[in-house]
Order: sequence, then C-alpha cells, then structure tokens
Amino acid sequence: MTPRSAPPSALPPRVVRGYALGSVATGAFGTVPGLLLLPYLTDRLGVAAGLAGAIVFLPKAWDVVLNPVAGRISDHTVSPSGPRRPFLLRGGVALALAFAVLFAGPASPQGVSATWVVVAFLACATAYAFFQVPYVAMPAEMTDDYGERTRLMIWRVAVLALAILVSGASAPAIRDAVGPAQGYRVMGLVVAALILVGVLGAWRGTAAAPTRVVPASAGGLAAQLRIVAAAKDFRMLLGTFVLQALATGAMLAGVDYVARHVLGRPGASTVLFVCFVGPALLVTPVWQRVGAVRGKRWGYAAASVLLAAGALALVAARSLPLVLVYLAVAVVGVGYAGAQVFPLAMLPDVAAVDAARSGANRIGVFTGVWTAGETLGLALGPGLYAVVLAVGGYVSSTDSTAVQPDSAVTAIGIGFSVVPAALVAVSLLLLARYRLDEAAVSGAAVPTHEEV
Repeated sequence: MTPRSAPPSALPPRVVRGYALGSVATGAFGTVPGLLLLPYLTDRLGVAAGLAGAIVFLPKAWDVVLNPVAGRISDHTVSPSGPRRPFLLRGGVALALAFAVLFAGPASPQGVSATWVVVAFLACATAYAFFQVPYVAMPAEMTDDYGERTRLMIWRVAVLALAILVSGASAPAIRDAVGPAQGYRVMGLVVAALILVGVLGAWRGTAAAPTRVVPASAGGLAAQLRIVAAAKDFRMLLGTFVLQALATGAMLAGVDYVARHVLGRPGASTVLFVCFVGPALLVTPVWQRVGAVRGKRWGYAAASVLLAAGALALVAARSLPLVLVYLAVAVVGVGYAGAQVFPLAMLPDVAAVDAARSGANRIGVFTGVWTAGETLGLALGPGLYAVVLAVGGYVSSTDSTAVQPDSAVTAIGIGFSVVPAALVAVSLLLLARYRLDEAAVSGAAVPTHEEV
C-alpha cells in the first residue's frame, strides 16, 4: 500500500462528520441490549434474574478476549482504503444482521429460547469487536493534533448521544406499542436498520480520511499486551473508564425496572432516557470549551463528579416528586456527556505518544484492550444489577405482571443509584494518577511513514 501523506491539523468536515456517524452503530448496540435484554429475559422469557445476568454477561466476556486480537489483526492489515476501514463494513454489516436475530427467537421452551439469546448475542459481540476496535483506533492515525482529537470526539459524542436518545427512547416504545408477543422482534429489526445506517455512513464518510502510517510492531500479541500494560497513563485511564462503564451499564439495565416498579409508570422509561441524553446534546460543546481552558483530565474529573452526584440523588427516587427524579437523571446526563468526550479524546493521545516513542504501531492493540475493558464494564453492569435484583428477591415472569416484594423494589433503587455512584467515586482515584497533558502529547507527535 502506498501510504498517504501526513494529515493537516484540521480534518476535512466531511471526514469528521463521517467518522461521527459510526457512533450511530455503537450507540444503538451499546444501549438497547443493556436496556432491554435483561428485562426480555426476566419478564418475557421467565428466566431467573441470576441466570439472566449470566446470559447477558458471558457473550460480552468473550469480547474481552477477542478485542485485543481484533486490534492486532487490524494493525497488520494492508488495504488500499486504509488498515481499519474494511473492518467497518464487514464487522458492521455482520453486527446489524446478528442483532436482527437476537430478539427474534422462540418464547418457549425456556431452554431453547435462552440458548438462542446466548448464541445470537455471542455473534453480535464477535461482529462488534471487529467493527468497534478499528473504529476507535482511527483517530490516533487521522491526526496528531491534541485539540483536533477533542474536536473529533465532540462530534462523535454528539452523534453518540443522539443515537442513544433515538434507540433508547424508541426501543421500549416500539415494544410497548406492538405488544410483548411481537414487540421485541419488531424492535430488533428497527434497531438493526439503525445500526446499518451508522455503519454505511462511517464507511463512506471516512473514505477520504488521512492516515499516518506507522509500521506494525513485531512480536506476538502477548508481548504487545505486556508493553501496553506497562503504560501507566493508559492503565489509569482505562481503569477509570471501565469502572464508569460498569456504573452506566448498571444504570442502563435499571431504567426499565425503575420506571415500572419504583416510579409506577411503565412509560417513564422513555422519559428517563430523554432526560438522560437530551442534556448531553446541549452540553457537549460546553465540555469542549472546558477541556480547552482547563485540560482534558480536569474536565473528565468534573464530569465524573456530576455523574456520581446525579446517581446518588436517585437513591430517594421512590419518594421524590417525579420532576426531581427527572432532574437528577438530567444531571447524570450532563456528567455522562463529559465522561464520554474526555476519555475518548485522551485515548488517542496515549496511543499516539506510544507510537511516537517506540516507532511501532500498537494503536490497534491499545484500542483493542480499551474496547475490551469498555465491553467488560458494560457487560458486568447488567450482570451486577441482576445480582442486586436476585439478592433483593426479584420475581421473574413471562408477562411482566409479577408483584415484587418491597425488598426487590429497594434493590432496584440501590442498583440504580448507590452502586453506580460508588463505582464512579472509586474511578476518580485512578484518574488522579493520569499525567499526560497537552505539552507531553504535542512533544511526541506520531511519526510519519518517512520518519520511521
């Protein structure tokens, strides 16, 4: 492959918008299973809460192993369209097809229906790894400008917030409008189509994306993982992000349960989602300015504090006026927006500094480990929430009409508030040890092919 020339600091607007469209796919897949797969298992298929949590977790755990492998494969891929873009199309289309199958299985017998979910979700997780890892790796190769990466992430997170809003609000609404018998199947097809729109948009939109070419590093995957693990700033950033993914995964899994059993309003799940994501669409540019003035780490810490404070306030959701519940969720949304913008803008900094210092391309391995960590957190979130439900004595059913004991309702609230807030608080201890700033990153620009 003939390497492209080093990119200018400012990326073409079409490339920025095209790259951001990939978040339509990642947002939809990251949101809907976390929101509805656990209720689908417990309240449609009648699977016990503990077993349902394991079913949601295990296919995602496979991604923890697969993501670094996908990153290394994309590091060593040679293609006229760039090393990452072929995976956007292949992995993305496979993801859309597998997602359409996920909610289309039989409702009984329970063993068959549960097995269907496990196999289909495993296929989704595999396809997602080969889409997401190359997708996350691209910014470090598209520009070496510290501020430009933040701009790229602002667009990406804005689209991500919109994708979460559309998919998260419409998925339960479609299910409820069609009815439980066919609602999940119809919802699965609609979300699969949405994923496909994002995949094709990102693939076409990044056709003209510049790419800095750094030779793929030598050595096996295990050796490269050891090198990546030795990068302290990466470890601190990853640990922070994983704990927060675990927190948001637990909150996401709890939305449907909170709406029905804590607020007593099944339709409130859509409103909760609007309150969560709507503010993010408005404040994302504000977080960009905060990062420019105070730095990415400071902005990330401030966003995390808001996220934890909003979650903790929801511990009183059962007795609070509904408007205050929605307001607390909106505070969570403001914090969540910043907690997405900053780490996603900091990851390319870490990977690019490593590439500049070593002269070897381990960007795919970095992003593979990162995506594995994010996947683990988002998978453990619903699993952790399911454990809290099981401890509280949650009663599963096939028609969502089971009466829950007070202990289960209390568990629903704690899993949605105290648990996420505590996880975010712990994550801040790791973030405090992250040290890369603009001076360090700018002093270690990614070398071009000719410089290597």
